[in-house]
Amino acid sequence: MKRIAIYGKGGIGKSTTTSNLSAALVEQGLTVMQIGCDPKADSTRSLTEGKAIPTVLDLLRAGGGVRLEELVRRGPSGVLCVEAGGPTPGLGCAGRGIITAFEQLRRLRAYEAYRPDVVLYDVLGDVVCGGFAMPLRGEYSDQVFVVTSGEMMSLYAAGNIVQAVKRFRSRGYARLGGYILNCRNVERERELVERLAREEGGAVIAELPRSPLVQQAEALGRTVVEAFPDSEMADAYRALAHSVMERCQDG
Repeated sequence: MKRIAIYGKGGIGKSTTTSNLSAALVEQGLTVMQIGCDPKADSTRSLTEGKAIPTVLDLLRAGGGVRLEELVRRGPSGVLCVEAGGPTPGLGCAGRGIITAFEQLRRLRAYEAYRPDVVLYDVLGDVVCGGFAMPLRGEYSDQVFVVTSGEMMSLYAAGNIVQAVKRFRSRGYARLGGYILNCRNVERERELVERLAREEGGAVIAELPRSPLVQQAEALGRTVVEAFPDSEMADAYRALAHSVMERCQDG
């Protein structure tokens, strides 16, 4: 089982990237579980026809215990979807949803039941502390990939994430797999991201062009890979899937 954490600044296209990566991996015949670790609980919407699925915290708040089939929902593409969820706005710690989700998945023996080939964690990376750092731990993830553009705040967040990965590496935590450039058409964008890679370590493993098909697919409640399978953008996500799995094999 390959365990992969996808981090990035909020709004950088991390969930879109992760969902299309999941869809591309399923195309390869792999069983994929995607766990949304953002309190907005919108990581898997393009895998579930645009519909929100119950979050772990919502199910627990409803009482009566949580069943595995409630926690894990299989989307039309075949991706196994989980959303950690977050606290009531203004109350509690947002990272608590991640910790609780991981505890419930372990208690219900989800990995043994579904036997995924790949587990993808979609994690908010503006801050890497508390629950948001939990997917970095060695018992959860093997590799960390960072989604970034050439925008200043995105690069800043990416640098912080990589610093956290390096700091925890000595404890047996996940290692850096590389950077995923999600283009925003910033001037000298590739150069800026490659400079970050040189300074912090790692390599740019994929470049995703800016495309209107991303928004068009999401409006349909689908990934680009499913909605526009013959497009160059879908091929870019397939190339990303190849690069990610190649890096995992090398690791």
